[in-house]
Amino acid sequence: MSETSANWSPVVFAAACSDIGMRRANNQDSYAIVAASDADKWQRSGDLLIVADGMGAHAAGELASRLSVELIPHHFSKLNTKLEPSEALLRAFEETNREINRRGTVNPEFRSMGTTTSAILLLPTGGVIAHVGDSRVYRLRGQTFEQLTFDHSLVWEMQQAG
Repeated sequence: MSETSANWSPVVFAAACSDIGMRRANNQDSYAIVAASDADKWQRSGDLLIVADGMGAHAAGELASRLSVELIPHHFSKLNTKLEPSEALLRAFEETNREINRRGTVNPEFRSMGTTTSAILLLPTGGVIAHVGDSRVYRLRGQTFEQLTFDHSLVWEMQQAG
């Protein structure tokens, strides 16, 4: 352990909560907070925060969102040893997508499962955002919210096209 790790104090504090809402019978939201445990890990991997909102009937969306928040950190951790953090996060999203699609293909109950996923990787040099779907990432600065991502949807594209 380096000298800086011995004096480690986290710089980011995160919390999460989810609500089933008034229309659904089950909650298809999942999240992960993967915080650096020491200064060396902060320098190398940063803090990773992920939110996923499942799509699909019954347990399918719930499974897809859970897989997303479990597999992305797993793949990121493995890939980040060989790649720059932003590339490792992109690849982690791609590998996770392949796995969710594979599971949806082999099991008829999960045939149409999917999930939106938004992640922010906070690094000493700044933040990296990755997302797919229509779960948005916003930045709050002072009293102003700024939308940082845009929906991957036909409706969004049609609105942008006028």
